[in-house]
Amino acid sequence: MIEELLPQTVVTVEAYGNEDADTPLYPEEAALVTRAVAKRRREFAVVRSCARRAMEKLGVPPQPVLPGERGAPRWPAGLAGSMTHCDGYCAAALVRATDLASVGIDAEVHGPLPEGVLPAVSLPAEAERLRRLAAHRPGVHWDRLLFSAKESVYKAWFPLTGEWLDFTEADIEISADPGDRPRGTFRATLLVPGPRVGGRRLGHFDGHWIADRGLVATTVAVPHD
Repeated sequence: MIEELLPQTVVTVEAYGNEDADTPLYPEEAALVTRAVAKRRREFAVVRSCARRAMEKLGVPPQPVLPGERGAPRWPAGLAGSMTHCDGYCAAALVRATDLASVGIDAEVHGPLPEGVLPAVSLPAEAERLRRLAAHRPGVHWDRLLFSAKESVYKAWFPLTGEWLDFTEADIEISADPGDRPRGTFRATLLVPGPRVGGRRLGHFDGHWIADRGLVATTVAVPHD
């Protein structure tokens, strides 16, 4: 599913349901989840299995994926990537750092956000645009899609800056493609100074989204130029 939303240079590996549930962890990974509940340990292991299979597809020996600053995964030298997991789904996306500056992916169960979350993560202009989208296409949970898009934007932003990006520091405008299949694009206008990539300061990130199989998924791929 996520593969459809990313450039061909990006390798993606997905797992649905209990797929790869018995994947072994490296000792240093296992030490991080010894006290976690079973669901957390399973998702932690499966998403790393996805990442290691993506490494193999890129010709990189499988190795531990440990969290770095603010929990962002530390990738092998020469790679950029992102991981995501939610109930029943895990995915990893990896790319050679020479092909993309950064990549961010996110998947969420396709349902409404819990009450009170949308005002905390959205700008007034975003909330108004969501109302218009819902009137036009009521079958999509646009609030959950906005949340997912902001997660993907942050995952693409952090490796380039090493800094926090608040939900209200990017203004996201979502567009829907014509046709019956719910998918489209979005643009995240940065409301704080963006990272420098290829000698220029970025003012926005562009992304793609899809709603399918009971999930909503979003991606951001940041080119070098």
